[in-house]
Amino acid sequence: MSTPGEVQPFPVRSTVPARLDRLPWSNFHWRVVTALGITWVLDGIEITIASTIADRLRDDATLGLSSSQVGLGASLYLLGEVVGALLFGRLTDKVGRRKLFLVTLGVYLVGNALTAFSMSFPFFAATRFVAGAGIGGEYAAINSAIDELIPAPYRGRTDLAVNGTYWLGAMIGAGAQFAFLNEDLFSIDLGWRLALLIGPALGLLIWPLRHHLPESPRWLLTHGRAHEAERIVAEIEQQVRAAGTTLEPVREDTAIELHPQGTLAYRDLARVLLRDYRRRSLVGFSLMATQAFLYNAIFFTYALILSDFYGISSSTVAYFIFPFALGNLLGPLLLGQYFDTIGRRVMVGGTYCLAAVLLFVTGWLFNQAVLTATTQTVLWCVIFFFASAAASSAYLTVSEMFPIEIRAQAIAFFFAISVLAGGVVAPWLFATLIGDGSNRGHVFLGYTIASVLMFIGGLIEFIWGVDAEQRSLEAVATPLSVRGVTAGAESGLTGGLTSHVRRPPPPEGSAGHRLSGSAGEYPGNAGLPDSQRSRAVPHIARNNDGTDDSPDMLTGRRGRRKRAPKWDRRGRH
Repeated sequence: MSTPGEVQPFPVRSTVPARLDRLPWSNFHWRVVTALGITWVLDGIEITIASTIADRLRDDATLGLSSSQVGLGASLYLLGEVVGALLFGRLTDKVGRRKLFLVTLGVYLVGNALTAFSMSFPFFAATRFVAGAGIGGEYAAINSAIDELIPAPYRGRTDLAVNGTYWLGAMIGAGAQFAFLNEDLFSIDLGWRLALLIGPALGLLIWPLRHHLPESPRWLLTHGRAHEAERIVAEIEQQVRAAGTTLEPVREDTAIELHPQGTLAYRDLARVLLRDYRRRSLVGFSLMATQAFLYNAIFFTYALILSDFYGISSSTVAYFIFPFALGNLLGPLLLGQYFDTIGRRVMVGGTYCLAAVLLFVTGWLFNQAVLTATTQTVLWCVIFFFASAAASSAYLTVSEMFPIEIRAQAIAFFFAISVLAGGVVAPWLFATLIGDGSNRGHVFLGYTIASVLMFIGGLIEFIWGVDAEQRSLEAVATPLSVRGVTAGAESGLTGGLTSHVRRPPPPEGSAGHRLSGSAGEYPGNAGLPDSQRSRAVPHIARNNDGTDDSPDMLTGRRGRRKRAPKWDRRGRH
């Protein structure tokens, strides 16, 4: 009998991915989305409240911070997100999704709760960093878990909807300020502290639900724990059947065979991302950096635009966040389904380019001084209806187009880039261009820069994007632990690694022996339309002396490697 956590001897052959992807939407998936999706709500609350209490923290009756200290606190939160994403992202790939999405939530809860008890700037700064580290780690752990637990037909719309809930958090945070910063209700030094406890309170409410979620079966497979993965999937299937749904049996030829190989060294990780998947890395970098630049440039300076150019008082500016946030929330919710039906490349590239064009037009109208505060806000809502779907799709893209063994680290890497590009460069540049509010041309220049960058991101997606809609994660990016995979095999326009995968021929008479033809089909594609099936070239090029020149997946070195004897070709050492 196997026990939980038992590592199965190599190789691991399983239909677990196919069984997960053929599941209908169920109560289990609602629990996953609710328990894990809270991350974006918490981040939205956190960022919004931090910005609304900034002025209050400068009051001598509170912490008495200087303007530079307030700015440094915000920067330390962003730096914490970067450090947390990189640190916890690697641990997520190494020790599991479940352990880390519990740890990172705990780090955030502790950091943010302690911030509410700050009595000095050093303590405030340290706790802001810790809270940011927790949220940054959440992004890597949560995106990985959601993608691996949600069936392929629903993956796109689910990811977009979950990422879009950041703006629900922004609305909650904006609403909270009217209560907690009201001196008729709370003293000047109490209200801001209570506002900071909103996020931790929600996190504590969701903790029990998250605690009962299982580990990702896909992650378990790549770590040799096939028995545990099978048990978890069987339990999910039992819950679905208990709800009255009949599940079709999964064919054996949909199974994949893995040879778990441990955590990659940083050198090998860089080689996989920057050489073997260089086109996909370019796509990920372009999408994440450009959306972050556009978003943070507008979001962190919209109050300055309203006050300096339209004469809106600081007390009234807060009301403008609600329609702005509503447009951001509705975009991913209403457009998400089309990322699974029309397709990733068309929708991702289309929303990027459309948002860019709309921003440029808005900037031109602003420069012509024909807008009012109301029409400016309406145009912002329209722009970010599409830009929010685009930004959410960037997180979806980087989380599904890399192999499972490095998924969390890839998410963390590109998330860190987006935070640095958007959170550091964009707000500073736009604040500089706004200046004293006397030159609309400078602001139009900033809008134009953001528009051009966003449009370039969309074009890159059109050219090299990955057609991942309706496809299993294993078909989108072949796991590194599949033996015989050749590195550096990205295909042109589709960006699909599996279209050029080389695999050794399976033993005669096995379920996969039918792949030995010249155009065999990857088993993980079973049940997909012909237009979405990846093709496999099963034979590795051999030399006359029995060696092959295919590169090793981890080292990248091409060598005249002697073929293993038949009895040792399945990974036994």
